[in-house]
Amino acid sequence: MEKTIFEKIGGEFERQGDYLIPCLAFPPEKEQPIGLFGRQHLDYLKQHHKVTYTNLLTSGKINAYLASIDKAGTGMLLSAHRGHETGTGLTERLKEENALEWTERMNNVRACAREIVNGKIIYALAT
Repeated sequence: MEKTIFEKIGGEFERQGDYLIPCLAFPPEKEQPIGLFGRQHLDYLKQHHKVTYTNLLTSGKINAYLASIDKAGTGMLLSAHRGHETGTGLTERLKEENALEWTERMNNVRACAREIVNGKIIYALAT
């Protein structure tokens, strides 16, 4: 029996019942921690950019890509958080005098910073 193109390039099959199934594996990839922003972007890719997700997955680059997205998102969140904190008058004195107002302002700062990160990093496709 003549070899298939897959066998000619070094591919192997395994028998499962009456069928020959090609032995396929994704390329090895270095494990990197992926935080909140990386997981959110992964969900976004799976739902709205399936081709990009599949290409990254099969090329073995998805973990590194999501780790870089997470790192960029965390850095942007911290810088946006610091910028809004100084502009809204969040001080330790306010925290001591009126904790409820301080909490309200801090929650607003966090929400604004998250919106910035979501718009520029999470829900944007930067391949």
